[in-house]
Amino acid sequence: MAYDTELADRIREAFAGAGVDAVEQSMFGGHALMVRGHMTVGVLGDDLIVRVGRERYEDALARPAARPMDFTGRPMTGMVFVAAAGLDDVTLDGWVRRGLSFTRSLPPK
Repeated sequence: MAYDTELADRIREAFAGAGVDAVEQSMFGGHALMVRGHMTVGVLGDDLIVRVGRERYEDALARPAARPMDFTGRPMTGMVFVAAAGLDDVTLDGWVRRGLSFTRSLPPK
């Protein structure tokens, strides 16, 4: 599946602004940014993927443009899709910070 390369570029900029080094790789048929060996955020089609964790999952789903990540037909608890159409730079930065907050809570792989 192709992914929105413009959104991927915007995510890279958000990571650079946060002062975080990330490793990029193909994942889920899209593109993901990994921190300390853990998928943090990514792009699948025109959607942002954010790993928020189980504890922050319901809160994340309550945010505008967010929905369960269910590309396999089953929701992946702890991960959400965010429609790119509603992602201005401030909102995107907020989602990246959410993903980084969760990833930083995990031990390095």
